[in-house]
Amino acid sequence: MADNSSSPRARFHGRIPGARPCAVPGCAFAGEFRAPGERRPGFDGPGDWRWLCLDHVREFNAGYNFFAGMSPDEIAAAQGPYAGWERETRAFAATGADEPPAWANFKDPMDALGARFRKVRQDAEDRAAGISPETRKAYRTLGLEPGADRNSIRRAYSAMVRRYHPDRNGGDRSHEKALQAVIEAYTHLKNRILPS
Repeated sequence: MADNSSSPRARFHGRIPGARPCAVPGCAFAGEFRAPGERRPGFDGPGDWRWLCLDHVREFNAGYNFFAGMSPDEIAAAQGPYAGWERETRAFAATGADEPPAWANFKDPMDALGARFRKVRQDAEDRAAGISPETRKAYRTLGLEPGADRNSIRRAYSAMVRRYHPDRNGGDRSHEKALQAVIEAYTHLKNRILPS
């Protein structure tokens, strides 16, 4: 077997050096280029490969016919401008996470797999229950779960106003933003949920 690594042929892309002989009987060069074998890739696996030297892989490529064995309709479909576009693809979600898979509803005590989908799942549940993102945020600000009754909302609001109001904190005004958020959340829930 001749060593052709120092020849001008050594610079070709796709060369995989090795001690494999060329698959063509009687060839003395190493088989450093991969070419499809008799079995094509398909359902049963990636197909067979054979190793050829540079001259024989060029000869193989010159005579290779991708459409060999296809019917005229299959050839027309493969050559069409929309070949491959008829398959439906998944759309990207705006939240950065797709809809959770069906297996995401199993018990995951450490939330190892479901954490990525928590917001997506919560948004889907809120949409199904008719809860807007603003309403969800208002409940969260008051420390409540959606569906809390009006007495719970009023008690939570009163407790948080007492906690954040400057008159109850010796004039400390550092909690004004939190107080404003609590007032806005209560106003939102009062206008949307609580009867007047």
